[in-house]
Amino acid sequence: MSSFQFDPENEPEGIDRVTLTDDESRTLECYIENALEAEDGTYILLMPVDIPVVILGWDNQENPEENQSDVLLVEDKLEITEIFADAKAVLAELELTLKFTAFTLTVEGQLPPLEEDDMLTLELDLEELDIQDKRLDSEELQFLASFYHKSQKYSIYTPLDPLLFLAKYNLLGEVSLVSPEDARMRPILEELLFDEMD
Repeated sequence: MSSFQFDPENEPEGIDRVTLTDDESRTLECYIENALEAEDGTYILLMPVDIPVVILGWDNQENPEENQSDVLLVEDKLEITEIFADAKAVLAELELTLKFTAFTLTVEGQLPPLEEDDMLTLELDLEELDIQDKRLDSEELQFLASFYHKSQKYSIYTPLDPLLFLAKYNLLGEVSLVSPEDARMRPILEELLFDEMD
C-alpha cells in the first residue's frame, strides 16, 4: 500500500464520510474508502480525514533514538491528557493542530517534507499492542517534533502507512467498528482492501 501523505489542497470532493465515536464520546471523522454489501449490513473500510499520529516516550535520555528497547508507545489516556498541551504547542510551531480524537490522536495541517533522517522503524510487540492489523510486526514512522514534560522526553511521529478501520453499517443505519481479527471478517477485509488497491 502506498504511503499516506494527506494533502488538504488535493482533498477529493464528493467522498462520503462517517464519524466514529468512542466510549468517551470522542469522535473521529473518516473517509469511506470502500464498501461491501452483505446480508447483515454494509461493511466499510475507513481512513481518518486528519493525519494519525503517535507519541513515543524515551527512557534513554542521552541518545534516545539509538536504542528502541527504551521507547514506549504512549497509550494511557491519563498520560496523554497530561502531556497533550505540550505536544499541541510543539506541533503548532509546524502549523499542525493536534486533536484528541477517538481511537487515535490526529493532526490537521500540512506535513513537512519527508526526509530519510526523519524516519524511524518501530518494532511492534504484537502481544501487547492492540493494533488493527496483527500481521504487521514493524511500522515506519515519520518524525514530527520532540518535547519534554517533567524531564521526560517525548517524540511525535506519524505512521507512513495509512491507518484503516473496518466498520459496519447495520440495518438500522448505525456504524460500529468490527475486529479484523475475527476469522469471519478476514474474507470481507481482504475483498475491501483488494478493491481499494485496484
